[in-house]
Amino acid sequence: MSNRLPIIGVIVAIILVLLYSSIFVVNARQQAIVMRFGQIVDVKSDPGIYFKLPFSMFDADTVQFVDDRILRFDLDDIRVQVSGGKFYEVDAFVAYRIKDPRVFRQAVSGSVQLAEQRLKTRLDAALRRVYGVRGFEAALSEERGSMMREVRDQLRADANSLGLEIEDVRIRRTDLTAEVSQQTYDRMKAERLAEAERLRARGREAAQRIRARADREVVETVAEAQKEGEILRGEGDATRSATFANAYQRDPAFFEFYRSLNAYGMSINNADTTMVLSPDSEFFRFFRNPSGAMPGGAAATPAPQQPATGANP
Repeated sequence: MSNRLPIIGVIVAIILVLLYSSIFVVNARQQAIVMRFGQIVDVKSDPGIYFKLPFSMFDADTVQFVDDRILRFDLDDIRVQVSGGKFYEVDAFVAYRIKDPRVFRQAVSGSVQLAEQRLKTRLDAALRRVYGVRGFEAALSEERGSMMREVRDQLRADANSLGLEIEDVRIRRTDLTAEVSQQTYDRMKAERLAEAERLRARGREAAQRIRARADREVVETVAEAQKEGEILRGEGDATRSATFANAYQRDPAFFEFYRSLNAYGMSINNADTTMVLSPDSEFFRFFRNPSGAMPGGAAATPAPQQPATGANP
């Protein structure tokens, strides 16, 4: 009995090795491609424990695991030419999943890197075609969504040939190249300078119109004021003359006396005035006689409104 224990142990070990090499586990994030002597015999997409023939070292049955998740790859700094002839730089990414593991294995030997290399080439071509029939502004407008759908639709046929399904295509960035950026900046600067000059010209024109209108209004206002002043001055002179005439008619003697007093006051009001007159002059008749009569019974003559002033005659 004791001699059989090592043999039983070896048999059990062989059974365990055979069992271990016959079992494989597929989790929820994977798909399994089962191959026998290099040929695909089965694909396991549901998670669980599965069996295969042992001795994979002899290519009896081998299992290749591929992702069942949505994968993504990016394509940066793609130089595309738009319909206007200028070049721009575009960043984009593609979200995809492995839809048919059999086709995926046959097309790219189950290599994600090889599949992405092929998709990048076709994505580059699709972006160039889509941008080539549009202007730069389209990528910045509402048309951006339709552009991404168009790129996605163009990629789907190529992706299906690789066993892949395109979930989405997104354009992350559309930017000017260095030379186009400088040209655009210079053009925008020139447009802004021209617009500023137009605004300044309109401002100068408006200012000139305002100044001309203001000058005209000043001239009209001054002329109207002068006209009204002359009218009022004339009316005042007429009223003054009428008042003087009325006063003279009522009492000529008092009016003559009043005007003589005003003449006296005006003549001596200025200290710098020098008058050389004879004491018997008619100008001083009210100083000699309150009635204003001249010596010898001569009739009084109206006193002047303002005596003559000046230097010695």
